[in-house]
Amino acid sequence: MLSRLVNFLKACWWPSLDRYAHKGSDASGWQDGLLWYKDNGQHFNGEFSMAVVQANNLLEDQSQIESGSLSTLESGPYGTFVGIYDGHGGPETSRYINDHLFQHLKRFTTEQQSMSVDVIKKAYQATEDGFFSLVTKQWPMNPQIAAVGSCCLVGVVCNGTLYIANVGDSRAVLGRLVKATGEVFAIQLSSEHNVAIESVRQEMHSLHPDDSHIVVLKHNVWRVKGLIQISRSIGDVYLKKAEFNREPLYQKFRLRQPFRMPILSSEPSVSMHELQPYDQFLIFASDGLWEHLSNQGAVDIVQNHPRNGSARRLVKVALQEAAKKREMRYSDLKKIDRGVRRHFHDDITVIVVFLDSNLVSRASTAKGPSLSLRGGGIKLPAKTKAPC
Repeated sequence: MLSRLVNFLKACWWPSLDRYAHKGSDASGWQDGLLWYKDNGQHFNGEFSMAVVQANNLLEDQSQIESGSLSTLESGPYGTFVGIYDGHGGPETSRYINDHLFQHLKRFTTEQQSMSVDVIKKAYQATEDGFFSLVTKQWPMNPQIAAVGSCCLVGVVCNGTLYIANVGDSRAVLGRLVKATGEVFAIQLSSEHNVAIESVRQEMHSLHPDDSHIVVLKHNVWRVKGLIQISRSIGDVYLKKAEFNREPLYQKFRLRQPFRMPILSSEPSVSMHELQPYDQFLIFASDGLWEHLSNQGAVDIVQNHPRNGSARRLVKVALQEAAKKREMRYSDLKKIDRGVRRHFHDDITVIVVFLDSNLVSRASTAKGPSLSLRGGGIKLPAKTKAPC
């Protein structure tokens, strides 16, 4: 009798993963359980591979690849845009970035008639301002949205130049060929803003010299004000605007002492790199991947296997490592449903962008294949109940 009841409840409340197996199309990607992937596609500068595995009850990672005109004009400039948005506290901020950041970038590129560091910084700021307006509007009905935020990693390839921008702890890694040895070395391109890094803690102390508790070691993990590991983000308004750090926000997010200046920043670290013929590929991924793989380990996996399915292969190796750490089989880990799965690993998003030197070096006014693709996740029916 009890087993019948359990099976009945599972059927009513827990959507079966079998319902999501291998649905979709080659154009939009494929769903296999909690894994979404597109093994191969074409962007303006070469090929790409993309994969997302869900661990949270609601997918907090969002991602996109856009290729073609990087402005609102048909005249370009043309190139490729990659975005990885690792949300925390909920999916609202990462979804908002997915909907707005690239549109802001196109608008500012149109105004300045070129791609630049300034264009990217303005796009970040406009996205931050827009989400702040949304929080202000929703605060009376949904005050907890003030405690939702997201990391934001962006890569733009345009006119032979690679721009990397980041807030938070997602990461971009370049695979560069050394002709003398034939080896491909990993080069980390993004700056990370996680207070586990000593230099980031020092930065926080220098920005807040009067606050001896700006960074706190809590349960053996460094956290800003004992609450969050990253020092820069989009959203997290409760640590940027004092008027949102009060009731009815949950008590665990409220600080005892009011603050006068923002504790977290939304200012991205932006760098420019002139791409070389021996630059082979780029790996963009949320920190869920880098918890289990080193930079060089990830580069070696991409380099030593066929391009097709590169992102999915990286995700699989990360999941195998996660299972090994918990002394369980990979096949058993795959059976664990979303929500519960978060106890074993984070949402993981990976986009591998291969660089064809002939395509990278062509003029940004030359037209190429247009592409607009977002990383997937389980799309539940409107009235489906979520797992506890």
